[in-house]
Amino acid sequence: MSGTIATAAGPVRLIGDNATPIWGMTNAERCRRLAESAGKDGAAVAPGHELLFNLDFVFDPMLLREVLGQPGLVFAWNGVPVVGQAPLGRDPMTASVVDLADGRKLYNRQLRKLEQPFVRDLTPATRREIERRSYFGAYKGVTDLLTKYLWPELALWLTRGAASIGMTPNMVTAIGAALCIYATYLFAHGQYWTGMLAGFIFMVLDTVDGKLARCTITSSKWGNVADHGVDLIHPPFWWYFWGVGLGSWGLALSTQTFALVMVAVIAGYILQRVIEGLFLKDFGMDIHVWRRFDSDFRLITARRNPNMAILFVALLAGRPDVGLVALAWWTVISLAVHAVRLAQAYRTHRSGRPIVSWMEEPVP
Repeated sequence: MSGTIATAAGPVRLIGDNATPIWGMTNAERCRRLAESAGKDGAAVAPGHELLFNLDFVFDPMLLREVLGQPGLVFAWNGVPVVGQAPLGRDPMTASVVDLADGRKLYNRQLRKLEQPFVRDLTPATRREIERRSYFGAYKGVTDLLTKYLWPELALWLTRGAASIGMTPNMVTAIGAALCIYATYLFAHGQYWTGMLAGFIFMVLDTVDGKLARCTITSSKWGNVADHGVDLIHPPFWWYFWGVGLGSWGLALSTQTFALVMVAVIAGYILQRVIEGLFLKDFGMDIHVWRRFDSDFRLITARRNPNMAILFVALLAGRPDVGLVALAWWTVISLAVHAVRLAQAYRTHRSGRPIVSWMEEPVP
């Protein structure tokens, strides 16, 4: 398969050959998709340069983003080039080489984590391990407790199954969206346990579609819009209709209490999103990666998954009404924490100190 191919990012030179499949495709196809995806996102090879991919290896996609941003940069493993942007017709090892075999860590801005980028030789014996490593490599380093610790193995099994039968991420998103709407209906009628089950499956699929897109390099603009749109919109509806369904249990909140709870959960949710948006706009990064405290707080902050954990515990105790009130209080507390952190960031910025993630380490 050695040779040069044209892609949206520019010329790509494939080194070697490899018949071992990865996520249902050849490594050459995976590399082509990576270059096409980067090109569609606006990245381009510098004049007089070419991308190079060594088909003997599978690597973390973040390495491609790094080399596209630095003409002449080549990542190697034990002296063997893996991926880089090298001058046309030149020996890649005469470029600016960073050998990742030394164990160095890089900051993955897209996934908000500091880690050693994944590089592995692709053989039939290593394929399953590579799929596992690339799957977990697609996980955000800063996320909630459930996504990080509870269902990664289940989502891996589902992601592999979806890839093996040719399902697209958009298909998974559509199934998840249907379950999300069904859970909302069940909550409204007080069928909390069935609604929890539908919601749980949706929450897992919400992980699967993103991992499937990253592992098979099949992300799309409208797929991202649909996925993030569902994520953004549905939580307040879940909490509202959970409150509506309390009447079926004889535990309906008073009109005044229900109104206060809804103001807390809906306004709190919206304002937290506004704070996150302001932080991203003004400082160019997610609020949850500024300091280690922010990353740790993201594990339990009042987003959908931690809130569902609160409701689950309350449901076990037979008090879904108490769960909703506790959710409202936790939302207010989380909002206060984020508001304080935003104010502290502005104060730090005004003092002349840079706002930099605690995980960020520049590539030498």
